[in-house]
Amino acid sequence: MKEQDFDKSLHIVTTGEQLHFYKSLQFHRYEATPYLHLQQLIHEHEFKPTDRIVDFGCGKGRLNFFLYHYTGATVTGVEMNEGYYQLALKNRENYRKKYGSDHSIHFFNGFAEEYPIQTQENIFYFFNPFSIHIFRNIIHRILQSVEENDRDIKLILYYASEEYIDFLESMGMFQLISEVICSEGNRLERFSIYGLAF
Repeated sequence: MKEQDFDKSLHIVTTGEQLHFYKSLQFHRYEATPYLHLQQLIHEHEFKPTDRIVDFGCGKGRLNFFLYHYTGATVTGVEMNEGYYQLALKNRENYRKKYGSDHSIHFFNGFAEEYPIQTQENIFYFFNPFSIHIFRNIIHRILQSVEENDRDIKLILYYASEEYIDFLESMGMFQLISEVICSEGNRLERFSIYGLAF
């Protein structure tokens, strides 16, 4: 099935032109995770309806709608670009018209560092959305949240930069639980799933 076919089945639009993005070396250009890879992720990694997932740099919300639709998990998309945020809200409205209730799909407009991590959130998704400096800051905020409310958490990194991986491995607090390899030809086309090591 093509990307547009997945969009059509969910009654959303996540393909098409890229909007202007924040001109800074700290933030990377938005690109949606391919639907075929998301399919592979949910087939090889278990998601539960009780999971609360945060997608940093959610863009138009593709991951949010896909995971909610196929797993029932609560998903929050964090997006700093006002244009993408508005498109995500429009997608939510269109999804609601076709499927009804969407109380488990949320969007936050603002920088990732401003997002208030909720005590129930247990899975954090990153498709290389920003620099290592911001990533490091977010990871420390997640760990602070775990100190305040102890729980098992997972980090899911897609197309992860070496800097992200090196940072997590050097911390000694996270261990690689599993990988979902999406392409034999491109080693970056994989999901790396980390959990707390203690």
